[in-house]
Amino acid sequence: MIDHPALQDTSVSGPVSGEAAALAAVTLRGDISLDTAIARVAEHLLAEQRVEVVITVLTSLSPDDETGWTRLGGRAWIREWKRPGSVRSFVPPPGAGPEAALTMPWMSQFARRGIVALPDRELLPPEAAQDVAELRREGVGSLIASSLLSEGDMFGSMSTVSTESGPWSQVLVDDLRLLNAALVSRLMLEQSRRALAEAIEAGTEAQLAYQQFFAAVGHELRTPLAAVLGYTEVLLDDAAHAPAEVVSAGMLRDGPVILRACDQVLAVVDSLLGAGRTLSGDDQRQDVPIADAVADVVHWHRTPARTAHVEMHVKVDPAVTAYAHSSGVRQVLTNLLGNAIAHHHPDGGNVHLTAEALLGESGKEMVRIIVRDDGPGLTADQLAHVFEPFVRFAPSGRKGSGLGLSISRTIAERDGGAVRGESTPGVGSSFWLELPAHAPPVP
Repeated sequence: MIDHPALQDTSVSGPVSGEAAALAAVTLRGDISLDTAIARVAEHLLAEQRVEVVITVLTSLSPDDETGWTRLGGRAWIREWKRPGSVRSFVPPPGAGPEAALTMPWMSQFARRGIVALPDRELLPPEAAQDVAELRREGVGSLIASSLLSEGDMFGSMSTVSTESGPWSQVLVDDLRLLNAALVSRLMLEQSRRALAEAIEAGTEAQLAYQQFFAAVGHELRTPLAAVLGYTEVLLDDAAHAPAEVVSAGMLRDGPVILRACDQVLAVVDSLLGAGRTLSGDDQRQDVPIADAVADVVHWHRTPARTAHVEMHVKVDPAVTAYAHSSGVRQVLTNLLGNAIAHHHPDGGNVHLTAEALLGESGKEMVRIIVRDDGPGLTADQLAHVFEPFVRFAPSGRKGSGLGLSISRTIAERDGGAVRGESTPGVGSSFWLELPAHAPPVP
C-alpha cells in the first residue's frame, strides 16, 4: 500500500473491465507477440477519455520490432501512444541518453512499489520540487505511473498522462494493475526465452570453437611429428645399409631438423598443460595485489630480458588489486611479458609494465595491466588474427607455440575480464589484461 496525502489511494481494488480481462488473457496465453501486447495495452488505456498519452519504457529487453521505438542510451527504449489530435510528446530526440527523459525522482520511489496515481501535480510536497518542475514544463496536470517489476528485476515502466487534474477512474487504475501484471509475466517469459536462445547459441559456438581448436592442435602436432618420423626413418635406413661416414653425415644433416621438430611439439604440449593447470586449479578468485603479481612475473623474465638486451620498467601502485584467480593473473602476464621480450629489435629495447583503474563498458570498476614494448609492431591485419590459436608472426627460428594469447584471453574471460591489444608497425605494441577490481555484489 502506498499512503501519501498527495497520491490517490490505489489500495482498494474493484472489478476490471471486460476488455482488460480479455486482453490480459490473450497476453498471458501468448496468442499475440509481446510488442503487440504492449501496443494493445496502450491503446486500451487511451480509450479512457482522460488519458492523452501512454508512455512505455523497456530497460531489460529490446522490442522485437523497433518501429516506433526510440533508443535511450545503451539499453533503454521508449515509445508513446497519443490520443488523436494531441500535440504533446515525451520522447527525447534521437541519440539522447536516458537523462533526457522525465526523471521524477520523488514519484519514482513510490512507482517501484506499485501503481502510483497522482491526481494533481500541485498537491506534491516541497521535497518533490523537481517532479513539479518537470510536470509543469511538460504541461502535465496528473498521471498514473507503474513499474514493470518482478522480484527486483526491473523491465521498464508504463505511465498514463493527462493535462487535466482530478481523481483517476478506479476502473482505469484496476485495469492498469491487471495489464501491468500480465505484461510482467510475458516479459519474464521473454527474458527466459532469449536467455535460453543465447545459451544455446553460446554452446554451439563453444562446440565449434573446441572442434576448430582440436583440429588446429592435431595439425600443429602432426607436422613436426611427421618430420621426426620421416627423418628418423631415413637415418635408421642409413644405419642399416650405409657406411658409418654416411650415417654420421646424415646425423649432422638431419639431427637439427629432428630437434627443432621436437622443440615445437614440446612447446605446444607445455602450453596446453600449463593452460590446463591454470584453468582447472583449485585456487579461488580473490583480491590479487597487482604489484606482487607483476614483481613475480618480472623476476621470472630477468634472464631472457637480459639475454635479449631488453630493459623492463615497472610502475604499478601497490594499492591496486584485481578480483581474479592469482595463478591466472600471473599466467596471462607471463604470456604478455614473454611476447614483449621475444619480439624485440636486434639491438634490444624497452618494455613498460603499468596498471590503471578504469570503468568498464557496463560502468563496473576494472583494473587494466598494460605491457607496452617498442618492438617492430604488428600490422592491422596481423593484429586482427593474433588471438587465434597457433597464429604466430615471429621470425622463423624463434621458439613458441602460437597459443599464448589465445589461452590468455580464455583465462581472462573466465574471471570476467579480457585481453586486448593495439600495435603500430615500427613503433611497438601494447597488450593489456583487464579484470574486475572488486568481487561482484552478493545478490
